[in-house]
Amino acid sequence: MVDTENSPKPTSLAMDLLGDFDRTGGREIRLKALVALGEELDISGPVMRVTLARLRERGWFDVRREGRESIYRFTPTALQALDEGRRKIFRDPTAPWNGEWSMVIYTVPENDRQTRDDLRKKLAWLGFGSLAAATWVCPHPRLDEVANAAALLPTARLTLLTTRTTGLSADRAMAAQCWELDEIAADYAEFVRRLRTGHGDFRARTLDAGAALAERVRLVNAYRHVVQRDPQLPTELQPPGWTGDEAHRLFTQAHEALAATSTDLYAKASAQ
Repeated sequence: MVDTENSPKPTSLAMDLLGDFDRTGGREIRLKALVALGEELDISGPVMRVTLARLRERGWFDVRREGRESIYRFTPTALQALDEGRRKIFRDPTAPWNGEWSMVIYTVPENDRQTRDDLRKKLAWLGFGSLAAATWVCPHPRLDEVANAAALLPTARLTLLTTRTTGLSADRAMAAQCWELDEIAADYAEFVRRLRTGHGDFRARTLDAGAALAERVRLVNAYRHVVQRDPQLPTELQPPGWTGDEAHRLFTQAHEALAATSTDLYAKASAQ
C-alpha cells in the first residue's frame, strides 16, 4: 500500500520486512537472501546492510558463518520486540470491558531526560495515555508489561495501580482527555479510503510473488503507523463513528490475500 505523498523510509520498511519474516515462523535468514528481499521493496543493498548492522548493535541478531555466507538469527531481544509489534498489529477481538484502568505514576530524576523519554515511548506503545505530567492510564491490564519494561530503566520509580472512575461518562471523558481520538480516527478513515480506492479486492488481483511481498510489507508499514498511536479502546470507550475496527478488518483481509502469494519467498530465504 504505497503512499506516494509520504513514502515510508527504507529503514522502516526493513523493520517491517523482518517482522513479516518472523510471523511466518522464520528464525534464521541468509544475508544474501535478506538483501534480495529488500530489493523487492526498493531498499538498496547498502541501506539494508547498514540497517542490519545497527540492529545487530542493538542486540537483535546473532550472526554465524556458513562457508562464505552470513546467517542472521533473531535473538530473544528481537523476538520480544517483534512479538509486541505482532500483538498490537494483529490484535485479538476486543473483549467486553470490566471498567478497570491500569494506572502508572512515575518519578524520574530531573536530569535523566533519556529515561523519561524511553519510559513515555514504552507507555504509549503499550496503549497508555497521559492523564497528567507523570500519570498515565490504560483500559487494559498491562501493569506486568510496564514493570518488565521499567526493570531496564533503573532510575525510574513507578507506582502501579488498578483503579476505576465514577462511571462510564467519566471513563469516556478520561479517554478523550488522554488520547487525540479525532486525529487517530481521521488516520484510520484515510487508511480505509486508500485501501479501498487504491487497491480494491486483493484477492481479485494477479501479482507475482515479489510484488505481493512488497505490497504486503508496505501494507503492514502503513497500518503500523496508524495503529501504533491507537490505545485500542474497548467498544464502550470508542467515540461515535470509530473506524478502527473496520480498518483492522480490511487490513487483515488484504494481508491474508497477499500472504497466499508471497509467503513462499520467506520459506526459500530461510536458513533453517
